[in-house]
Amino acid sequence: MAKSPLHTTLAHKAAFTSGNFAANLMAQMFSAYIVYYYVDILGVRPAHVGIVMVIHGLIGALLNPLFGYTSDRVRTRWGRRVPYITFGLLPLAAVFTLLWVPLTSGPGLIWYFLVVVLIYDVLYVLVILNYSALFPEMFVSIKERASASSWKQMFGILGMIAGVAVPPLVYVTYGWKMMGLLFGLISIVSLSAIVWGARENKHAAAPAIGFWNAIRYTLSNRAFLIYVLGGFLVQLTFALLPAAIPFFTKYVLLESELANTIMLGTVFITAIPFVYFWGRLTNRYGPRAVMLATIMCYAVSLSPLLWVTASLAAYITSAGIGIGLAGIIVLLEVLLAEVIDDDERRTGARREGMYFGMNGFIIRFGVSLQAVIMSVVLEYSGYHAQATTQPDTAIVGIRLMLAGIPIAALLLSLICFYLYPIRAGHTDSTR
Repeated sequence: MAKSPLHTTLAHKAAFTSGNFAANLMAQMFSAYIVYYYVDILGVRPAHVGIVMVIHGLIGALLNPLFGYTSDRVRTRWGRRVPYITFGLLPLAAVFTLLWVPLTSGPGLIWYFLVVVLIYDVLYVLVILNYSALFPEMFVSIKERASASSWKQMFGILGMIAGVAVPPLVYVTYGWKMMGLLFGLISIVSLSAIVWGARENKHAAAPAIGFWNAIRYTLSNRAFLIYVLGGFLVQLTFALLPAAIPFFTKYVLLESELANTIMLGTVFITAIPFVYFWGRLTNRYGPRAVMLATIMCYAVSLSPLLWVTASLAAYITSAGIGIGLAGIIVLLEVLLAEVIDDDERRTGARREGMYFGMNGFIIRFGVSLQAVIMSVVLEYSGYHAQATTQPDTAIVGIRLMLAGIPIAALLLSLICFYLYPIRAGHTDSTR
């Protein structure tokens, strides 16, 4: 591929990719603390919050393909994607803040939570999906994409760390409302950088097919189906890992909650420099080959968790996990960009929105599958909540959640990406 005609400078690339900090900060902070805040701090019934969270998951999944399709087709004088980001970022940051600064109390709080969460879903998908859809258009060569994805994922990892590790430091000292306001303001700054850094081809050809045909056509793309199945499997492991670590540190390592922070922190901190390492290898050997290598590295690095009992060994293992995980998060976006390019060669239209939307729709169900896996394993392994010690069968179950099942998922994903038909600039895929 030739160099991008959009003339993206280093400054523009840095500004555009830095938006991933806000995207991950909001997502991780919401995932980690919203249920705890409304149930334990504000006193809303857990069952009611659970219902809202189920609705949140379903609505978020359905919005992805709908907004992706709309973004592909709608034309404005400012472009297809940038207007949604520009006009959506302030409302998104404001609604995110309102999640932590409730404007009511008592019985009406659950209805407030429902309404604000649904508005947050709409704005988050609207802004972040269009942000993601700009990536293949701005960076067109393997070299550009590998480099930009490395930058983007570095900012994303920093956002994950900020969203998980920093909030307790703020709300303990200044309260939850001040925390919400602070992170809302930080999100505005990060999201605003996207607008300055974005470069869009305002004359890209629009698809001329209807919504349901667009879904059918997307799901008939063999390369996309293989990609999304492999991506679903590896991202299922991302959901299982942080959710299973607290059980592992408490009942296997017999450590305090601080061990959770150390293990997850080690994973993320190790991953930061290795996003650049895998990016350079991608530029040299191509996305598919390097994806296979990262999956094998990730699977091997997880395996010690099947038997280690010492904290130091677990922390060293966490560093190894960060190495493989870094490559996967860099390459997922690069590979999807290849699928979109291949689709354009076949159809003459750019459909980034629909592909990212359908990918988001399918990946969303990974969180649901993670919850099912964990509930089944804990239920049938003899696990007893809040027990000082767990039976051997429960320990085995915890190790399976953390490493055994993820390794099996990674081996299946390895088969998927081995069958992935696009090879460094050309494809043998068929519809």
